[in-house]
This record gives sequence, C-alpha cells and structure tokens, in this order.
Amino acid sequence: MYEQELAERFRRVNGDHPMTPADDAYVTAQFAVLEEVCATEGYDPGAVRLMMLAGLLPLPGYLRSDGVAMVPRDLFALAELAGGPERLEEWFTAHWADEGTGRREWEAYLSGQYVCLHEVSPATIRRKEYLTAAITAAPSEPDAGSAAWTARLHELIDELDALVPAFTSYDRLRFGGPTSRDTCIDAMRSRYPRPGAAIATGA
Repeated sequence: MYEQELAERFRRVNGDHPMTPADDAYVTAQFAVLEEVCATEGYDPGAVRLMMLAGLLPLPGYLRSDGVAMVPRDLFALAELAGGPERLEEWFTAHWADEGTGRREWEAYLSGQYVCLHEVSPATIRRKEYLTAAITAAPSEPDAGSAAWTARLHELIDELDALVPAFTSYDRLRFGGPTSRDTCIDAMRSRYPRPGAAIATGA
C-alpha cells in the first residue's frame, strides 16, 4: 500500500538514476528492507509509508533496482525519542538555535538523503557539518603544513571517517558530484599524508 506513491516521491527528490549491482549490494549490506524493519518494530508498512508521504518520517534512503525501499535499521529511533512521529519535527528542529537552520535540516532529514551518516541524529548532523567545514578550511590556517597542523588535520579526518559510510556510485549521481568522503577524507589524506605514511605503505 502506497508503494507507487512513495517511489514517485523518492524519484522526485533524488532524480531517476540507475542502481548498479554494486550499488544494490552495498545498500543491501548497509540498510534494511522497509517491511522487515516494520515487522521488527511492530509498525504497519502501509501506515509507515503514509507517514513518510505526510512528512512525519524520512523517505527511504534508497530504492534498489528491484524497487524495494531500503531504510536505516534504526528508522524509528528518533521518533521514539521524540515521543512519536507527530512530535518528531518539533523535537528535531529544537536542536538548532536558529529556526531557519533547524527547518532546513528537518527538510534535509525528511528527504532521506542523510545516508551520509552511519547514525542520523541532530548531534551527528551538527558534528559532520563542523568537521567538514574545519577540514575544508584547514589548508588556509597559518601553520598549514606543520607537524602540529598535520596531526590536528588527521584527528578531524579520522573522526569524520568514523561518522560517514563508503557511499555508492548512485550517491554521486543523485548528489551531483563527489561525496564528503571523496573530498574531506580520501582527497585530504592523499594531499596531506601522515608523516611516514609513504614508507609504511611501501609507496
């Protein structure tokens, strides 16, 4: 029930991009089938799809190539913390002092596109934003290139690495370019390697 409506909404938000076999394998390993999560948590799948369409719960993170809706295994965790899906928006947006920022983050959360975090919560969203901004700005710091700066940079990169997943080719299509892992982790580690990294890897 509501499968077609939800799929249409998903494609309006994310675009109609192909899922490769590798994408399907990644999503199947990292996420769960909507119906299976509902069965485990005691929710009716049709009612959950309707809540997604009504903007009470986020859209699925992915649609596999077979059309199956894939969601985080902790899909209902934030709603339960908030006291139910009807209270989730108020609870969620209250984590930002600026009302406009809270509203933008809520809309991003509802899109289902926070597949950029292993665990989605206001705290992890804010931390990821801080880390990506700090890493991006690091090359402009006065002591850039020093040993102390390199150590600080890699502490930030390592923390971000623990927060974000590997992503898929599909993600790069729907986001229209490289992911935060591409730009803030892989590229920065390559550009500013740890001291002795080339020796350790035999490069």
